[in-house]
Amino acid sequence: MSSILERKLRFASARFYGALAAATVSVCACAAGGAGPELDEPADRTADESFASALESTSPEAAAVLSLVNDVAVNAIELDDDAGLDRRAAYNIVGRRNGADGAPGTGDDALFADLSALDSVPWVGPVALERLLDYARVAGYLDAQRARSLDVIFSPQPYEQSHNVAIAEHIDAAEHSLDIAMYSWSDARIGEALADAVARGVTVRMIFEGANSDRKKTGSSLEFSKSARLERMGIDVRYVNKIMHHKFVIIDGPRDDLGRAETAVVATGSGNWSNGAATRYDENTIIYRGYAELTLRLQREFNRLWRHSRDFVWDDGFAFEPPALAIDDRDIQDHPGTDAWFTSPNFSARGDTFRIAGRNALASELVAAIAGARRSIWIASGHLRSRPVSEALLAKRAADPDVDIRVYLDGQEYISEYYDGFQRRRLDDCLAEARTESQRNRCLDRGFYFGFALGRAGIDVRYKYYAYRWHFSYARQMHHKYLLIDGDTLFTGSYNLSDNAEHNTFENMLVFTGPEFSPLLRAFRDNFLSIWETGRAASSLATLTNTVETAASIPLVFDSMALTWQEVAALKAAIRRNCPQVGEEPMRTEPENHFVCDRL
Repeated sequence: MSSILERKLRFASARFYGALAAATVSVCACAAGGAGPELDEPADRTADESFASALESTSPEAAAVLSLVNDVAVNAIELDDDAGLDRRAAYNIVGRRNGADGAPGTGDDALFADLSALDSVPWVGPVALERLLDYARVAGYLDAQRARSLDVIFSPQPYEQSHNVAIAEHIDAAEHSLDIAMYSWSDARIGEALADAVARGVTVRMIFEGANSDRKKTGSSLEFSKSARLERMGIDVRYVNKIMHHKFVIIDGPRDDLGRAETAVVATGSGNWSNGAATRYDENTIIYRGYAELTLRLQREFNRLWRHSRDFVWDDGFAFEPPALAIDDRDIQDHPGTDAWFTSPNFSARGDTFRIAGRNALASELVAAIAGARRSIWIASGHLRSRPVSEALLAKRAADPDVDIRVYLDGQEYISEYYDGFQRRRLDDCLAEARTESQRNRCLDRGFYFGFALGRAGIDVRYKYYAYRWHFSYARQMHHKYLLIDGDTLFTGSYNLSDNAEHNTFENMLVFTGPEFSPLLRAFRDNFLSIWETGRAASSLATLTNTVETAASIPLVFDSMALTWQEVAALKAAIRRNCPQVGEEPMRTEPENHFVCDRL
């Protein structure tokens, strides 16, 4: 954003020339016996001149006005003298925005969520809207909004509406560079787009988790591996010595020019580049342009991984080039509504090797967010095996039971009461044998299924349940990784809520909050409410239970349902009762080969 002085100079010039044009209009109005527009007193409103209806709420113009009035660098004097508002409107807007302490940029600020909120400020009306929009246009706010875009694609979708197709289309538009950090890739459409990009001169770098296993192959297995296919396209493929679980691409980004952060396109989220992620799993993928802070933080993350990566040696014609730019905090202008968190601070790096440094960088941020929740905490996560996050939820439930906490997990997180007792005894035994703090921490960090404990504490927990036994080949996974705090702050990315994600894996979570992101927040709220009710309106559980009790052939894989622990336990008991052989081999050891159980 331009400086206040630059805005004033541009706007003074625009007002001078605008006044010349307006003079003729004013003279004509007076000659006809009319009067010029009054300032925005309450009497200035008419039934069809509501401020909230003067602009489409999702238009760039509306966003520009909100961006202007929510900009803490803009004070009442600027709105009064430079934007031309009535003094009372200017001071009322800033007073409302700054909150009770009167200071901008503090915890009690009340940013305007939409035009209706701005409309409710005394002395704000249609004339104020016009002048705010004029000033937002000249001061650069409107240009900034038009340069920005932000969309989310939720899976599952028909393939042609999926995130894979959208990402392929953005890759097709790439002109300079692609920097990719991807856990899993198998989508043919994206593969074609990558090959075409290289053919037209786009340079592509890829940190690919698949290369970690492909490098161990030999002969034809190596030759036809995904990593080798990528290098045959002309893509330099590298990997890191820890699990690389990111799923993002930076298109025409700030690889060697910081200015490109303003125009780069970025796609990131929970979804891998696979058909399952597109058409079967619950996923989210955010695609944005023009949010420079997020882009620079993701580029810095990519650069660090690239600098300390290892080569997938298939085509030795790629000369390793370290990152051209060293992006530091001084290069990143803070956007008040966005942030990006990574697990990478938990690792030290030397040469091509990352080592665990023992911190909880990302989990600590989530714990703080949970502790600060006032109304609600909604979580959609494939896993819940993070002790810090789970203990924060339990503490929040105990301290403030009125906070609406809901946790939606994949079916593989369900455990029986017996298994919960087993894992607790195992933890107790481990702690009893621990002699050092390091050993104690290893006990506490061991994978622990917390869904059962949360449910027992009275927290609403549901499981996306679709099979008697989980197996990746048929799983319709609940693969989201997002949290909604108080409905107005979103955390979403690749990060599973687990100790493994925190200490063995490179992950990210992006943060969005504030009025600018209301449409995105609303989309995630709607998504959560939808998946929270999966299969319940259709009485899927009752229908399935009846089938289990009466049919000759009992389904072991079935339509997805959002079930409580008690509902899952009852369903599993019914299946065992009517199909005793479900606990025997080969049904137990080869679930992928047994979709039904014939009644004996």
